Amino acid sequence: MKRLIACALLSVSAAAAQAHIASNGFVSAQVDGAHLTGSIEIAVRDAELAIGVDANHDGRITWGELRASEPQLIQYLDQHVQLRAQGQPCVLGLQSLRINDRVDGSYAWLSLNARCPVDVRQLEIRYTVLADVDPSHRGLLSLTAGTVAQTGVLGGHDEPHAFAVYAPSTARAFREYLQAGIWHIWDGVDHLLFLVSLLLPAVLLRRNGHWEPVPRARPAFMSILKVVTAFTLAHSITLSLAALDVVRLPSRLTESVIAASIVIAALNNIFPLVTESRARIAFAFGLLHGFGFASVLADMGLPQGARLVSLVAFNLGIETGQLAVVLAVMPLVYGIRSSLFYRRAVLPWGSAAIASLALVWLVQRAFLPGG
Repeated sequence: MKRLIACALLSVSAAAAQAHIASNGFVSAQVDGAHLTGSIEIAVRDAELAIGVDANHDGRITWGELRASEPQLIQYLDQHVQLRAQGQPCVLGLQSLRINDRVDGSYAWLSLNARCPVDVRQLEIRYTVLADVDPSHRGLLSLTAGTVAQTGVLGGHDEPHAFAVYAPSTARAFREYLQAGIWHIWDGVDHLLFLVSLLLPAVLLRRNGHWEPVPRARPAFMSILKVVTAFTLAHSITLSLAALDVVRLPSRLTESVIAASIVIAALNNIFPLVTESRARIAFAFGLLHGFGFASVLADMGLPQGARLVSLVAFNLGIETGQLAVVLAVMPLVYGIRSSLFYRRAVLPWGSAAIASLALVWLVQRAFLPGG
């Protein structure tokens, strides 16, 4: 039975290993009358999903393979990124393929040069990149018109996103950053696994070297509340400091420590050293997770006219996504807390699977090139 459980958990871990990398593209556009210039970036791994770049199917994508696929990639993006000015279609031109290395891997970079029939004041962008294979994919937009700069999150539905290029909407910025925060916490499997590792023992008590189910809901509720509150408070502090450029840490260090925090939290469930002060662990490591959340805002940028609103919305989005996961998981966990299956299988084997996966991330992020 234990072997079957272990195999199942390892299968889940293998899937999660792929899911922890959020799929984002980047669109930069500067408006000058009826002319738009800028760039479009798509991760090389996403280009493989979209058009099949790996010609010899050896699992490695070389510059030669990517270069040979440039016409297909341009055609694909031309079909999945459409621009309109005041409802009239613009002619999109893409060229000059390059490689841009970001924290999460290599990106195919193409210069953007678009001509519109009229001076651009209301820009509509229809972005459906990877919509058919990865609905979670988003395009992070940076749009500039004269001295006015704004950002946006593209994708998620077939309807175009509309931008008043000289009069950004604060309400739209709030809505889009809220959605970006929700999607990031759901895509960010590493953050969720850290939280889950701390919450799994919340419905149990440690007595005489054994886990026992809590007799009533109140102790479990208070334990969950303390952990979630501590994690929220901590990552909100560092997210705000990093997003406002008060404090910054190297991305490699941040991502490595986040992976290490998951290993520690998960192993603590198997070899309990801290049983009553998990909120302190949540707060201490939550400070590092906040810098991880801030990396997404660094890619998106904060619009000059709505920096505070966008920061608050993004943070609220993270809390909303986090709360949704807690409300979905914890009632089920509470319901099966008294079973031997939960105490002898779910808690130890689930924690072991989480620790194993996080250890892989730690090695990738700390020691491998481009990790």
